[in-house]
Amino acid sequence: MTTVLLVDDEKLVLRSLEKTLLRAGYDVITASDCKNGSETFAQNAAQIDIAVLDLNMPSFDGLPKSGAGLDLLADLKKQKKSLPVVILTAYDEVNKAKEAVSGGASAFFVKGREQGLVELIEKILN
Repeated sequence: MTTVLLVDDEKLVLRSLEKTLLRAGYDVITASDCKNGSETFAQNAAQIDIAVLDLNMPSFDGLPKSGAGLDLLADLKKQKKSLPVVILTAYDEVNKAKEAVSGGASAFFVKGREQGLVELIEKILN
């Protein structure tokens, strides 16, 4: 069974994405911010196959930060270099997309087309 770490501070988005991934047959572990995401990953690293991180959420200090997902990306890559990571964003931010990919993200995904995310995860993992 493939396990996805899903980190997003918006409860409705988190719930919706989690349901979509569960229906697609994935195990899903969720977290709501960088600190929680990092700790959750550390506790479950062996079973997590891919991480899906929101770009903008509370950072490690608990304060909202634009691009905090890139900080979490760097943190997770330190813990497990080979981890595929997808960065989620609500806006089509091309500069941030380039930054995410140069920071080690496998891909960048604009929220709102959940089925597209499932296809992207399958493509990355296969």
